[in-house]
Amino acid sequence: MRATCVCSRNSGTVSDSPRHAQRVPRPIFPPSPPQRGYASAAHVETPARRDDSAQGLFEKLIQGDRYALARAITLVESSNPTHRVRAQELLSLVLKREANLAKKAHTARTADPGLAENKLLQDNNTSAKPNAETPTLRSGPSRLGRTFRVGLSGPPGVGKSTFIEAFGMYLVSQGHRVAVLAVDPSSARTGGSILGDKTRMTELSRCMDAYVRPSPSRGTLAAGYDICLVETVGVGQSETMVAEIVDMFVLLVPPAGGDELQGMKKGIMELSDLVIVNKADGALLDSAMQAQIEYTSALKFVKSISDLWKARVIRVSSRGGPEQGIANAWDTMKEYFNIMEKSGDLQAKRGEQRKIWMWRQVSSELMDLLHDDTQVRHFAKKLESKVLNNEMMSGVAAHNIVQKFLNRVQPGEGSH
Repeated sequence: MRATCVCSRNSGTVSDSPRHAQRVPRPIFPPSPPQRGYASAAHVETPARRDDSAQGLFEKLIQGDRYALARAITLVESSNPTHRVRAQELLSLVLKREANLAKKAHTARTADPGLAENKLLQDNNTSAKPNAETPTLRSGPSRLGRTFRVGLSGPPGVGKSTFIEAFGMYLVSQGHRVAVLAVDPSSARTGGSILGDKTRMTELSRCMDAYVRPSPSRGTLAAGYDICLVETVGVGQSETMVAEIVDMFVLLVPPAGGDELQGMKKGIMELSDLVIVNKADGALLDSAMQAQIEYTSALKFVKSISDLWKARVIRVSSRGGPEQGIANAWDTMKEYFNIMEKSGDLQAKRGEQRKIWMWRQVSSELMDLLHDDTQVRHFAKKLESKVLNNEMMSGVAAHNIVQKFLNRVQPGEGSH
């Protein structure tokens, strides 16, 4: 018997026939069922924009925000005049906080004489928890002003990247937060920097308690990390530049003496607070021991930077684990920090460094003013040709350029 379709013209209803049920038209775009956790299009909220002002970055730096740190370093490195103003505001906030923290630490040591006898730099691993009343570099937000800055230098092939990764991972295991800045002074003209060292620090780069960034020499900032390792990847005066921004300068040398020691510049030995003979393992162990003896003898003829600390020479195997010298290197650095901090020499050294960089900034800004003046720039081009053709002494040309610029500056301009 054939099924029939019974319809009502007025109501438009359809009988319950199975065959007719297959013919019911379906909407092409059926309405989506409501989904839990999603708002309608009219109520979708756009994500809040990040506050990249000096105050906003500063507050995020205190909280340990990695994005804020990256933005802050880019801001400090920028040559844009607007960025420079904002960078100085940010650095002023950091400096003010550092000064306040140093003042509080001094007040605490004065109020409690026994506190001065405690180590000011401690590890926060599970086996050695620091005294809660002792100020440490790992004391929450206050570490913004308690960063221990260590400069690392050495000839190519000495194994700096291998040492830094092993050393950095050891510090992280001890409860510290580590920042690594590879400073390349040769890139100051273009603002670029190499990426090789970051690609070789694969484990440290992936660690959430570490921050690795190649950086040109226009400035360094590692707020929120209690240990800052500054590696030199340039040559020549890069060691002097790094020594002027760190608390402790460490020189890595290969396990060889003789010609290697004779080729080492006396200047870099004078800057060194610690000499590490790297690759002290395997077939090179005997050479490393001999190199340690020779460098120790050489340091006897070098005047110490501080009366409280005499540069030392130790052996390290970066691939041998903490017990093969990495732990000893950190213990030596902590001893240096505690001695310098307790005596007040550390703060005095940082003050001298700030004064040096103030005058470097003065020189940089004066050069920018000279280049921005069109007439002075054209005048300098003419004098360059005369100097090139040996028609004028370079000193006379420099004096004339400065006089040309000073004559164009109106009296009182730029004064406050």
